[in-house]
Amino acid sequence: MKLAKIAGIAAATALIAVPLAACSSDDSSTASTSTSAAAEAQAPSQILSAHPWETTGAVDQTGKNVPLTDKNVETYVGFAYFNADGTFTMYTLQDKPKMQGDWTVSQDGKNRHIVAKDDKGKVKFERDSQIVELTDATFTYRTFPEENNKKVWIDIVHTPTDHRAPTK
Repeated sequence: MKLAKIAGIAAATALIAVPLAACSSDDSSTASTSTSAAAEAQAPSQILSAHPWETTGAVDQTGKNVPLTDKNVETYVGFAYFNADGTFTMYTLQDKPKMQGDWTVSQDGKNRHIVAKDDKGKVKFERDSQIVELTDATFTYRTFPEENNKKVWIDIVHTPTDHRAPTK
């Protein structure tokens, strides 16, 4: 009888151990895949500071392209350099300084806040911009030509560039 109980326990143990052993593996590819995917996920602020951006387009609320020379767009056109330390500089496409200061992006990636400062560090203005798209390939934010009319907007489109920031 004792032998039958021991055999039964051994059989039950084997039934549990075999499936568990099948799930176990010395191949850690599943774990490294998960780790790699997590490492590839970047915070919005990391994406924005990963490279310089150049204004390459503008689109209105109807989907129509708006020329970069349009009076409602031209002030947003140029090169932008968002540094990982939370500072930024912007230049015209002719490398003339436009503005500098501090920046942040909300954790959900939906809003960018800039604080423009003069050369002495005095705040000139602050601006919040709704982010429409932020990927490694595109940074687009929304502007409103008429501040109180949210039915009319222009999305300012930027793409990464290899253009180096001008030296002062």
